Amino acid sequence: MSTFVLLPGAGSNSWYWQRVVPLLEDRGHDVVAVDLPYADENADQDDYADLVVAGLGDVRRPLVVVGQSMSAFTAVRVAQRCAVDELVLVAPMIPAPGESPAQWWGNVGHEEAQRAEAVADGRDPDAPLDMRELFFHDVPEDLTEEALTQEEIALSDAAFEPSWDAERWPDVPVRVVAGSRDRLFPLPFLTELSRARVGTEPLVVDSGHLVALARPAELAGILLDPAAHPPGSS
Repeated sequence: MSTFVLLPGAGSNSWYWQRVVPLLEDRGHDVVAVDLPYADENADQDDYADLVVAGLGDVRRPLVVVGQSMSAFTAVRVAQRCAVDELVLVAPMIPAPGESPAQWWGNVGHEEAQRAEAVADGRDPDAPLDMRELFFHDVPEDLTEEALTQEEIALSDAAFEPSWDAERWPDVPVRVVAGSRDRLFPLPFLTELSRARVGTEPLVVDSGHLVALARPAELAGILLDPAAHPPGSS
């Protein structure tokens, strides 16, 4: 049996994992769904990783760290600080050594890729931000309403700093999960990023950006059966 450490994306919290946690626990695994202090101006990515490691204690092995979106930057830091058996990055901002979350967007050409995908989909690339359209377009309506009525977690500037202090990726197996209908990180964009930065093909789920809310069973299946979904498989 394994321990799964689940890290939420930017501006989110452990609530995000509510549909995945019971699927893992029902199979006898331990699950630690973490709240990261995204709103704290005195806490940055290094502090987030320290918080995660401090909360682990004597966990069962293997230890799998799962990072949603921006928390990929936290996940790689956790793997530097303690023995991690696998990283699973979901709809991730895949970092490069020496890069900060603030630098990532421009470094990877995100704006151009997102705009091109919107045009290809027939959506207005200049439309005002609509959370429902960008993030919740494939999430069940009841969960969407619950999410949008929660207290907003305002991101601090510190959440986007500092640069990842590493010369190379940690020596840990990495799997990348991508949503085929992700409007924030379009599949062609994330596929190329995964190839370039971790040398693997993403596992593709029929989902938007919020995979754990939209397709929890598929995501849990990937986490529970790595032999059926090795790095680079599809």
